[in-house]
Amino acid sequence: MTGRIISLRAGTYTVLTEGAALQCRARGRFRKDGTTPLVGDMAVVDDVGSGEGFITALLPRKNALRRPALANLDQLFLVCSITQPAPNLRILDTLIAMAELCDIAPVIVFTKCDLCDERASRNWLEVYRAFSCFALSIQDSADEIRGLLAGKVSAFCGNTGVGKTTLLNKLAPELALPTGEISRKLGRGRHTTRHAELFPVAGGWVADTPGFSCLEPTEQESLTKENLALCFREFAPYEGQCRFPDCAHVRDKGCRILEAAAAGEIPQSRWESYVSLYEELKQKNAWEVQK
Repeated sequence: MTGRIISLRAGTYTVLTEGAALQCRARGRFRKDGTTPLVGDMAVVDDVGSGEGFITALLPRKNALRRPALANLDQLFLVCSITQPAPNLRILDTLIAMAELCDIAPVIVFTKCDLCDERASRNWLEVYRAFSCFALSIQDSADEIRGLLAGKVSAFCGNTGVGKTTLLNKLAPELALPTGEISRKLGRGRHTTRHAELFPVAGGWVADTPGFSCLEPTEQESLTKENLALCFREFAPYEGQCRFPDCAHVRDKGCRILEAAAAGEIPQSRWESYVSLYEELKQKNAWEVQK
């Protein structure tokens, strides 16, 4: 039979099949093949009775992440607080680029909007107008976000302390997931989530994952300076309009994307993140060549 892996604890996978949830171990062939089943995988299992079984094969994945260890995601909710801690646009824009690379729809959620003025929230929504983007205060219901979950496998991620688990508890109070207080000394939260696990919420599946600051694709091509522009959807309307076909969109003459950023057609901070990432990837490529 087949089912979805919904959790992994101490080497035991919980696989939800049509009939029941089985506690499964992975067959030794996975170790020989260098393959690791991930939470979110669709797996073929042998039921050996007493609620136990073995994972014998995995169905093809549409995407996979190394950190957090998840597979077959439809959308990635990128949770970023407006304050306490302040937003880190470099991390946020890197997360967006990696989601785009892996063909996972990014959804941006700004939290703690009650701790700043309304104008600040509007500014953030404008910067990320190309995406599904939300600004939430502590008293908001998050019904719009709940409506996006049905029939999807979603993950909630972002820096520690931005309110991922708090948001999940708002979406599904029955989960009663533990949350941690913000450390005033460090300006960030303590990790309260120890493992990836899928929970049924609003007709879909959502994952609560440990705090992390980057995504790592396992089967997709790595992010490079050559494909980086494709991960910035704001650039798409200007594709092919630059003077030079190999334009890097950094400082080239006749670059239509630079012109659009200067004119406010592309948010300046998004272009600046692109340039920063491009230069980092360029240096990485040069180092690899020298090595």
